[in-house]
Amino acid sequence: MKVWKAELMLLLMTMIWGATFLFTKMGIDSVTPVFYLILRFSLALALLLIFFGKYFLKIDKSLIWKGILLGGIFGLGFILQTKGLEYTKIQKSAFITGLTVALTPFTFKLISKKKIALFSWIGVVVATIGLYIFTNPTIDTFNIGDVYTVLSTFCWAFFITFLDKFTKDDHSFAYTIRLVFLQVVGTLLVCTIFFFGLDSESYNSNFYLDNELIISVVFNGLLASFLLMIIHTNYQRYTSPVKAALIFSLEPVFASIVALIFTTEVLTGLEYIGASVLFFGVLISELGSYIFKIKSQ
Repeated sequence: MKVWKAELMLLLMTMIWGATFLFTKMGIDSVTPVFYLILRFSLALALLLIFFGKYFLKIDKSLIWKGILLGGIFGLGFILQTKGLEYTKIQKSAFITGLTVALTPFTFKLISKKKIALFSWIGVVVATIGLYIFTNPTIDTFNIGDVYTVLSTFCWAFFITFLDKFTKDDHSFAYTIRLVFLQVVGTLLVCTIFFFGLDSESYNSNFYLDNELIISVVFNGLLASFLLMIIHTNYQRYTSPVKAALIFSLEPVFASIVALIFTTEVLTGLEYIGASVLFFGVLISELGSYIFKIKSQ
């Protein structure tokens, strides 16, 4: 697998991720955010069992803890991010979440002990500046919602890093699909524990299963969770966690484009500038060393 093909798949995945904000917003009007996550990942688990059930009859014990760890981090990240949105502004949440791109080099270096390329560092700095311009957050007071969101950002950084560590040595489809299955199980465990422990009192047992909730759960459960988790687990191994985080930093840009298409929201001039700087940061990481080598010849 060529690196550019894998990174192109991650970019496509990020584009689809951008649409999940719109569909999630549709869904959480009918149920609490955590219960919505349970519905979403339950559908993903059901689809995995239907299409790939034969792979789960025999799972190596060493793989179980890896998958559950990934799923636990993944689920905790979702819960903390959602909880943070109850107390902080969307722009601040988007900016803090996007700082995954800045945290990932440190988590990667901490866990792998490997050196990070110079142009990857430069790309991270440029992309972070672009993210700040694009989201234009008001950094006035730091509240509990911001704390939750910062913690979720650490979850995403560690998730990307551990996924790289756990998938480098085995490229088989059976290994990939088993790891995805265990990730979904781990995510559901965390969400269920949180729901019954802290969130069940706010749950409306008489919620109405309307068309918007069904469409939302089907889109996010089928496409964003079932399909994209397979793509993510399969293709991130062919690039570095830092480059993957840089590609994922484009998610708020794609989310805004989707909102622009399907709603009345309009991008401002500042957002266009921020998006351009973000893309430039990704390009520096991808092409910087290549261009430098050509000029050195």
